[in-house]
Amino acid sequence: MARIPKETVDQIIHHADIVEVVGDFVSLKKKGQNMWACCPFHHEKSPSFSVAPAKGLYKCFGCGKAGGVVQFIMDIEGTSYVEALKYLAKKYGIDVQEEEKTPEQQLAQNEKDSQFIVSNWAKDHYHRLLEHDDEGQSVGWSYLRQRGLNQTTIATFELGYSLDQWDNLLKSATTAGYEQKYLEKTGLVVVKEDDNGQDTGRRYDRFRGRVMFPIHNVSGRVIGFGARTLKPHDKTAKYLNSPESEIYHKSDVLYGLYQARQAVRSEEQCYLVEGYLDVLSLHQGGVKNVVSTSGTSLTDGQIRLVKRYTDNVTVLYDGDAAGIRASLRGIDMLLEGGLNVRVVLFPDGEDPDSYIRKVGDQRFKDYLETASQDFIQFKTDLVSREAAHDPVKKAEAIREVLQSITKVPDPIKRQVFLQQTSQTFGIDEQVIISEYNKLARQSAPKPGTSGGNTSSGGGSGAGFQPETRNQPPRPSRQLSPEEEAEALMYGASPEDLAGGGAGGATDDMEPVPDVLERCEREVVRLLLLYSAQPLAPEVSVAQYLLEQLDDTTFKTSIYADMLHLCREELNQGRWPEVRTLIQHGRSDIRSAVAELATEKYELSPNWTTHQIHVPRELDVLQPACDNAILRLNKVNVERELAVRLEALRNPTDDAEMMENLQTIHLLKQMDNQLANMLGTVIPRLNG
Repeated sequence: MARIPKETVDQIIHHADIVEVVGDFVSLKKKGQNMWACCPFHHEKSPSFSVAPAKGLYKCFGCGKAGGVVQFIMDIEGTSYVEALKYLAKKYGIDVQEEEKTPEQQLAQNEKDSQFIVSNWAKDHYHRLLEHDDEGQSVGWSYLRQRGLNQTTIATFELGYSLDQWDNLLKSATTAGYEQKYLEKTGLVVVKEDDNGQDTGRRYDRFRGRVMFPIHNVSGRVIGFGARTLKPHDKTAKYLNSPESEIYHKSDVLYGLYQARQAVRSEEQCYLVEGYLDVLSLHQGGVKNVVSTSGTSLTDGQIRLVKRYTDNVTVLYDGDAAGIRASLRGIDMLLEGGLNVRVVLFPDGEDPDSYIRKVGDQRFKDYLETASQDFIQFKTDLVSREAAHDPVKKAEAIREVLQSITKVPDPIKRQVFLQQTSQTFGIDEQVIISEYNKLARQSAPKPGTSGGNTSSGGGSGAGFQPETRNQPPRPSRQLSPEEEAEALMYGASPEDLAGGGAGGATDDMEPVPDVLERCEREVVRLLLLYSAQPLAPEVSVAQYLLEQLDDTTFKTSIYADMLHLCREELNQGRWPEVRTLIQHGRSDIRSAVAELATEKYELSPNWTTHQIHVPRELDVLQPACDNAILRLNKVNVERELAVRLEALRNPTDDAEMMENLQTIHLLKQMDNQLANMLGTVIPRLNG
């Protein structure tokens, strides 16, 4: 495995701003000291995903995902620790010098990375053919020019051309040193089978004589291709897409989102179209916040992608009535996803691509403004026209509209839509509400079944589940060989991996009572959050706590390891802070740091407004540290006392019994003394 020097890793982490990085994927809004958004890792309608800029970490209080800036990229992109570092290095212009690798070694790092690498190579290959090959120029380039696309757009979306040959890509990739199996895994090369499904040994390019549209994920990596044939009488499909692979899942991809994501966030609006050329023409015309489903039906995964960046979606339709009808269910899904949905309908025979080329950029933008209408109103008008003179169809049309309204999670919006429906159809509002309630009950999840998102404020059929308090992490102690190698490379010591070292957990771990775990957790929390804060002249929180714990062995494995890491940091002249340990090579350490350092609630500024002083923990650090140490010591004394009392039941000899009695007497004295210091009242034990 190639190694990134630690100095480079430190430089990457130092420069990586977690708000900037997370902001590339979700739309963050400031509330108090932290930033908030709907979680990108699970479906939710109200924000529970928090980013703490001062601590350099994120935490979702819904699904529990948490960590630092490197962990976020690992989670959001599904990459390894090393690949996440490379991603950040590229973003911040930091040069990463690694040991040189042959093409074969690079491909062998892992299956997934190899598919990314070969897909990126194929993208470059197709682009070179478009720009420099005679066939690419005369066929591919001519077509794109004919569709009005300029050099900037072609370069921005990295368009290409595949030669009309059976094995041009296969031969070129093999010559360049890429393994054939990865060409097959990504679908770039097809395995020819006989009528019985047996491999004939023949291989050929999937894409031939087509304009190539690389499909990027949100971080810009090529994961697949769309391709349009340019042969006038071709019997194959006009558009051909890459098959599903380890890196390409079409239900979780929106074409153009990589190029559009910043505009979507800044404009707080996403335009949704159907085809590749719709995206390209609109982007070139200045409507950069546009994405496409690429001809597939809208999916939950695509809706979650949009919601990372905005709550507002406008669907652009051509004038085909049948196409509009077929798309209504997908828009219901957008509503159910908590999005505000509007619709723009183009004149008959026009689609977004043809219309912007017909009327020009500015008139097209003006049309988007004037023709945009709320989806519920649009659907109401559409179905009411279709059923204008038929009472039976009218009743069915009303139910169809109400079914869409049941998908709207916001109760105020639902009320407004119900009023609009009543007015449009000329039906008493109470009748509309009664029918709505019946449909809502029918669509509600049955008890004991999964009802999807359960956040408060969900749709009428959404259930409500009380929030459960996040428990301290209980990670597995077993790391895979790859994780172990990576952890060693990026800061973990062999003692860390074994759970040993000064202050480490014992090898033969016994179950740890919850009360002891909580006490150890509290000490580590104070260490992480306030390590550099002074308690007295030249005495910091970290120095004070670690000195008090000099002879104490933690019993909870994860907190024992973290205590050891804190000692190591202090010994090396660094404060054991959240920003440092959140980047640790071990995922369980990162998870525990995030859990300890995040708080769901912040003190309301109203207290200050009304001149009511509420002490902060920072103001009472000395008693907080003292109490944490005293409580931990008391629990350990009580545990030892229980062990000695149990030993009295079966003494081996008189000497042992006498020793236990003397120790019990001392332990009771210590226990009572600690109780007095803590201000608690403990009944005196007889004996």
